[in-house]
Amino acid sequence: QDPLSGHLFVFANRLRTRIKLLYWDGTGLWVCANRLSKGTFHWPRTDHAQRGALQVLAEELPLLLSGIDLEPSRQRAWWRQAGSARKNRSAC
Repeated sequence: QDPLSGHLFVFANRLRTRIKLLYWDGTGLWVCANRLSKGTFHWPRTDHAQRGALQVLAEELPLLLSGIDLEPSRQRAWWRQAGSARKNRSAC
C-alpha cells in the first residue's frame, strides 16, 4: 500500500509492547506511538505469505488498541428486507 493513500498504517514490535500508527492527512505524515508498561497488545495471526500485513475494519482498530482479542469474535451479518426501514419509521 502507498503511505500517501490516506490509509492508516499500524505497526507493532515483535514483543507486542509498542504500537505505532502512520497516517497521511494530505499536508503531512502523522506518527502516533504507544508503549505499554505492563502486558502486551494482542495481534491477530497472519499468513506468512502476507508478511505480517493485516487489514482491519475501522471498528476493529479501537478494539485492537484496547487489547481485545479479535480472533474468537466475528462480525455478524446484518440483513434487512428492502423497505422494512420505511415501514418501521412510519410506525413511530
